[in-house]
Amino acid sequence: VGVHIRLSRRVTLVGALHRNRGTEMSQTVLITGASSGIGKASANLFADRGWNVVATMRNPDDGGDLARNDHVLVTRLDLLDSKSITTAVEEGIDRFGGIDVLVNNAGYGAYGPLEATPMDVIRRQFDVNLFGLIETIVAVLPGMRARASGVIVNVSSVGGRVTYPLGSLYHGSKWAVEGLSEALHYELAVLGIRVKLIEPGGVNTDFGGRSFVFTHDPNLTDYQPLVDAAVAAMEAGTPSGNQEPEDVAEVIFAAATDESARLRFISGDGAKALLANRYSAEQDEQFLAGMRERFGI
Repeated sequence: VGVHIRLSRRVTLVGALHRNRGTEMSQTVLITGASSGIGKASANLFADRGWNVVATMRNPDDGGDLARNDHVLVTRLDLLDSKSITTAVEEGIDRFGGIDVLVNNAGYGAYGPLEATPMDVIRRQFDVNLFGLIETIVAVLPGMRARASGVIVNVSSVGGRVTYPLGSLYHGSKWAVEGLSEALHYELAVLGIRVKLIEPGGVNTDFGGRSFVFTHDPNLTDYQPLVDAAVAAMEAGTPSGNQEPEDVAEVIFAAATDESARLRFISGDGAKALLANRYSAEQDEQFLAGMRERFGI
């Protein structure tokens, strides 16, 4: 508790200085998961446009070229380590004077039959994608509240509004981010803080590599037909229709600088088409039936 009290008091003082200096101070964004993919592309984009960037990642040695930019602070933030979250925010404030925008980008996907998935895998999915995101928001809020301004950008997914078979954990975590963000945008609006949701479709990143966990027990043979169909569908997916991380970074930047009350920003033609299909269906059952047919369920 003492750590949070000290942080709150110091952020309040720094916030006053930040507010008084006005336009003399460049804006600062803190980005989680900035070592690769969407996070790295976003860090580069914000830096190229004159922002100060706190580029956080589990291993700062992965910072690469970002670490050589005078306007970028590369530092450690592991969403499973509460102290690292607090420390990263403090370091960003010490270096740049305050955090104007938080981009919650870090996360991964855990797939597989729920029954076959150990509880430690289940908990880790929500600890990273949801609870770590919440802790990061809470860490930056005292400074934003003191200045009565700020933007929180939560990178969700088209999978936060549409689900695929065997994705109960990933989709559950992203649907939770959607609900959290929508409720939070009311709560923080009265403080002058805006909340934005980014919903990307397919992106050419390592999501299917180190950012993807698939759990299955072959002894649970009842699930095997669905597992085979889902794996085949994933392997058949072509990256030709995917967007690049830089495309999503542009949408994130647009959301971070948007002064309206708009909450959701869809990224990618595929995501827009899929969501349009979902919400144009006359009944929910119609869309779900189409998905079942696609996977032979």
